[in-house]
Amino acid sequence: MITNAPEEKGSLRADARRNRDSILKIAARHFAAHGVNTSLDEIAREAKVGPGTLYRHFPTREHLLCEVLHERQEELLSRRDEASAQPCAQTALRAWMIALKDYLNAFNGLPQPFIDAFEAQASPLAVTCSTLVSITAEFLSRAQAEGAARQSVSAPALFLSAVGSAFVHDKAGKYGATPEQIEEILAFGRQWPVPDTALLTMH
Repeated sequence: MITNAPEEKGSLRADARRNRDSILKIAARHFAAHGVNTSLDEIAREAKVGPGTLYRHFPTREHLLCEVLHERQEELLSRRDEASAQPCAQTALRAWMIALKDYLNAFNGLPQPFIDAFEAQASPLAVTCSTLVSITAEFLSRAQAEGAARQSVSAPALFLSAVGSAFVHDKAGKYGATPEQIEEILAFGRQWPVPDTALLTMH
């Protein structure tokens, strides 16, 4: 897993493990429906545990979010492997950036905790950020080695561009734009025409 759990699941008693699993299941539903700032008290109430029990398992909102994201991380890592198998470094990088943006857009408001974690290493999401930047660096280095990406581009900057794309994904329509247009600008800047060697068809 990308993230670090606040406790090892295997070390819990059966009743505590059931409580933990129930909290995670309900939290995933609440994050999906209401975003990352959903009420933790409501999650505890629906899981039929007290707030104290929730915080014993997950000391902060970020710890709970880390655990809820584990399942999505499995999908992200699978898409990383698929991207790595692409024979073209440019196509591989584009495929990874799309997968990364989709992951960061899993829940409404999710980009903000990643921005906070990027700045504060004490956040439980900092490990995830560090790993995602490292994976991005691998794809970027391959593209740079093949002359498909500028040498001036850095992995942290590329990661933050994915965070920015995810952040505006649901807002683009309000301003007469589309997510695809935002992604195209982030990938290719303002140059015209768009290179024939476009990393992947926008979708």
